[in-house]
Amino acid sequence: MIEKHTSNNGLRIVLENIPAVRSVTIGIWILTGSRNETNLNNGISHFLEHMFFKGTNTRSPQDIAEEFDSIGGQVNAFTSKEYTCLFAKVLDTHKEYALEILADMFFHSSFDELEMEREKKVIYEEIKMYEDTPDDIVHDLLAQASYGGHPLGYPILGTEEHLKGFNADTLRNYMKEQYIPENVVISVAGNTDDSFIGKIENYFGSYNAEYKPSNIVRPTFLANTIERNKDTEQAHLCLGYDGLPVGHENTYSLIIMNNVLGGSMSSRLFQEVREKQGLAYSVFSYHSSFLDNGLLTIYAGTGKDQLPLLRDTIDKTVETLIKSGLTDKELTNSKEQLKGNLMLSLESTNSRMSRNGRNEMLLNRHRTLDEMISEIDAVSHDSIQKVIEKLFNQSSSTALIAPDTSG
Repeated sequence: MIEKHTSNNGLRIVLENIPAVRSVTIGIWILTGSRNETNLNNGISHFLEHMFFKGTNTRSPQDIAEEFDSIGGQVNAFTSKEYTCLFAKVLDTHKEYALEILADMFFHSSFDELEMEREKKVIYEEIKMYEDTPDDIVHDLLAQASYGGHPLGYPILGTEEHLKGFNADTLRNYMKEQYIPENVVISVAGNTDDSFIGKIENYFGSYNAEYKPSNIVRPTFLANTIERNKDTEQAHLCLGYDGLPVGHENTYSLIIMNNVLGGSMSSRLFQEVREKQGLAYSVFSYHSSFLDNGLLTIYAGTGKDQLPLLRDTIDKTVETLIKSGLTDKELTNSKEQLKGNLMLSLESTNSRMSRNGRNEMLLNRHRTLDEMISEIDAVSHDSIQKVIEKLFNQSSSTALIAPDTSG
């Protein structure tokens, strides 16, 4: 049972009590990410996430680390295109202590100039590491090819040039604009009860900020191509197709279709590209859902001489999917796999906290396990065919990182 509470300032709290476990996971979700940035401050959401760990008015960075270590807790954070999350998992006996530290990090981070300069160097290295991993960076290039100059095409990490210009005032002003109560969800899952909502209220229920309506603009999907020559052993190819937004009625049809296409070891792409032809070690597909659109991505890496054959194999696999859809066996097996993955995920307080936080923030609703299973069972060949026609009725965007092929 999920308890929901909206504070007077507009902040939302969702709590799921799981008496059978001894842990509690607390997550602070903020509806802001690289999509909310501009060409001048790209990377600030991710940098801000890092700076939450770099000291408060009363705690040093080492204090934060030692305090979580002293209770056997785990604390972490991440930034995506559309949201940021700061979270901790602790024993149920330490949940109030963990909440106090998280609140201190959220409200009282000092943004010390020396710590900021140190952390900029850390992120410079993170960017360099990313650039040295072509099978990662090619996905950022695909976002640029798919969305052009729209913020959904921005890299989450930003650039060294942007980072150099950030200071304490830059971060505080960004928080003032984006970290408003209406954009924040506190999600809790584990061995606790609704009395914990009152504890959260004590920290988060009274802060206020000037409400500003969202200025996000829906992107137009672009079937562009971006190619980059790089000194690599492999060519790394990504294809992108205009997908479905968060909460779309055909979401489960899309998940099942993608599972058959390239989402598992038994998928058509894996079997055809890797197992039958030996063209790639890594080949897969996945779908990213955003508030108002989505992107289906196909990735594979191969030697540059085999790139034309790889592309041809992928195209033929997609063409067969368009023409014939799924077999009865594929549909049945994928439904059972999806239901199994869903049920297994419920065993983790981390995953429950994450699912509840995202659902509240992006959809403002929660479905029971029985409701989700019913929706999965309702997926049919017809509903999957609608998804196939929606995704593959236009040209794909393309990103390619490969050794120089001119010579």
